[in-house]
Amino acid sequence: MNASHDARLPLAFIAPGTEVRLAALGEEIDALQREQLTAYGLAENRPLRVLQQKPMTVILAEEVELALEHSVARHIWVIHKANENGS
Repeated sequence: MNASHDARLPLAFIAPGTEVRLAALGEEIDALQREQLTAYGLAENRPLRVLQQKPMTVILAEEVELALEHSVARHIWVIHKANENGS
């Protein structure tokens, strides 16, 4: 196994206040919604900050704040920024 392998987690399971990096948008998200998320700045390797999880997942992607339904957030894969440096 590659030592630089990062553990991907669903965005819906990340605690508020945590900074993560976007790994991928899951295939479960329909094509139109994937396109909309990309237009709002959700691109691979983009840093994100989770602001809240209830009643919806709210994230900050640079200057854009987005509210996502949990049914979408659980199919957005992220990596903890702390894991990037092997910590």
